[in-house]
Amino acid sequence: MEIFLSFTVVGLVAGCVYALIATGLVVTYNTTGIFNFAHGAIAMVGAYTYWQFTDAGGWGLNPVLSLVVILFVLAPLFGVVIERVLMRPLRGAPVDLTLVVTLGLLLFLVGVAQLRWDPSQTRNLVYFFNGSGFRIGYVLVYWHDVVAVAATVAIAIGLRFLFNQTRTGIAMRAVVDNADLLAMAGGQPVRVQQLSWALSCSLAALAGILLAPIARLDIILLTLLVVDGYAAAIIGRLRSLPLAVGGAMAIGLGQYYLNGYVTSGFLHRVQFAIPMVVLFVMLIVLPQDRLKSASFTGAVAPRVAGLTSSLVWGGILIAGTALLGMGLSDINLRNMASGFILALVLLSLMLLTGYGGMVSICQMAFVGLGAMVMGHVAGGGSLLGVVAAIGACAGAGFILALPTLKMRGLYLALATFAFATVMDQVVFNQAFGTGGSLAIGRPHLLGIPTQSDYAFCMLCCVIFAIAAVAVLAVRRSSFGRRLVAVNDSPAACATLGVNVNWTKLVVFTSSAALCGLAGALVGGVTHQVQALQFAALLSLVALLLARVGGINTATGVLLGAFVFAFFGVFLPHLPHFLQSQFLLTGFAAVSVGRDPNGMGGRIADLAARLRKVTGREPAPAYVPSGSTQGTAAAVFLEEEGGLVHAGR
Repeated sequence: MEIFLSFTVVGLVAGCVYALIATGLVVTYNTTGIFNFAHGAIAMVGAYTYWQFTDAGGWGLNPVLSLVVILFVLAPLFGVVIERVLMRPLRGAPVDLTLVVTLGLLLFLVGVAQLRWDPSQTRNLVYFFNGSGFRIGYVLVYWHDVVAVAATVAIAIGLRFLFNQTRTGIAMRAVVDNADLLAMAGGQPVRVQQLSWALSCSLAALAGILLAPIARLDIILLTLLVVDGYAAAIIGRLRSLPLAVGGAMAIGLGQYYLNGYVTSGFLHRVQFAIPMVVLFVMLIVLPQDRLKSASFTGAVAPRVAGLTSSLVWGGILIAGTALLGMGLSDINLRNMASGFILALVLLSLMLLTGYGGMVSICQMAFVGLGAMVMGHVAGGGSLLGVVAAIGACAGAGFILALPTLKMRGLYLALATFAFATVMDQVVFNQAFGTGGSLAIGRPHLLGIPTQSDYAFCMLCCVIFAIAAVAVLAVRRSSFGRRLVAVNDSPAACATLGVNVNWTKLVVFTSSAALCGLAGALVGGVTHQVQALQFAALLSLVALLLARVGGINTATGVLLGAFVFAFFGVFLPHLPHFLQSQFLLTGFAAVSVGRDPNGMGGRIADLAARLRKVTGREPAPAYVPSGSTQGTAAAVFLEEEGGLVHAGR
């Protein structure tokens, strides 16, 4: 009985922390329509700031006063700044763009924390009341745990009263549905959204302060632990606070009961992935119309390059790489090869997200699967292994797409992120082992030498060039126009006879196959791969890089990949740059909110101006997705000889 009670106490405390996390996410999403991936980083900064204020951090303020200052002054002010600087320009933006900006905020805050608090130093945040408590039988219950439970209950009751019984709360729920209508009724949409972000940041800071003594005061750990609260938020459908709190309690108790009573076997190995499994299952089970979806009315996508242009620029890329590679060291050749391989991954996002509008946060999971298959087939260096890697990932993509066909926007993003997390924690960590690796050779291609770093770099360059030309050709084809039309208005396409589900299945499978090709090559850079290379967080980084570079252009994805691949080359030459790399990466991602087409879009704009000056500007290749609901669908059917025409 004592063991059961002990697990119950610990599980309830964990569930309360999950509930606070979920509550903060529900507040921001239910009032702004934005899912805040930076919630964990805000919690981490709150915990470190509290540590700094108290005796442990050296400032010596009273713990209660420190808590009040953080929760009621600093955190709300930070929320107001976030809304004004980052979130206000994102109104009506597509889901992947809002996710990238909040991910950029996450990296920015991690960078700030690493600059302010040296990660190499060990810090501890003590329990409230100096770790004192009382006993129930043989079980010691800390007063810190009591505070966590009481705070969760009080906040849940208070927020329910706020949203349902007060004018301010009703305005907070109304602003996300129609801010203009709220303004006409005498409300202040900007003030309401600022209040929502202020409240959410306070809840995040409280969760971080409660969680830090239980886990430990670590920048990355605290930031990522908050991810487990996503499942509870989805159980509440990002709308219902009581359901979110109840789901959080169930997840916390289930985790610790499983940890205590199941000490071996499959369930023991997957216990840390339970919140993500719950998240994936709930996303499939819950009705899709319970989540809000934004319609993009922002920037126009760049013009798609023609066949001749793409072939010419592909040839220039290959020739330039061949000449440049002759003067590079082996290390830089491997970095360049890594850039082309990562560009393949970003190219898969260009097809899936840039053209199809399907937000995927699991591309690195497919890369890891491809690498595993490559390493285990025919010694890890054969053409058969490459084919097997592509086929395995295509099959996995097809299977993953089946239960997610009806998902769009945030639902799909969270489902794919849950898949990536499960692959990371269950498959890769088990297959490679902690700190383990898998040997993979470079593919032997019909007598073509690939063993030297120069030859392997050229192989990766040629494969990327061919893949980029193929993706651009797909975009110009009938299928590409259908894909953009489905992205623009699935309902209109279905009404007009387009097989929406089949289109999604094909593009998801093709995107996963591209990642499988990248996975077959990635081990050839250093002749081995490790589980850390395919961590779930890196799938978020891939989406970030695609957006920063330009998710609608092959040039953009190549630039984004190479910026990341050569990051390490500049570190030894720039003092203190290692500590600020997260800061700079986050700043670049945050800037995407004001420039959705990224670096590739800027280059495309410059090229369009040059064509206009020289009088060679062609007619637009297509109507941009998101310009008018259903327009792309109508244009597609008109081009295909359908009965519905644009403008009628």
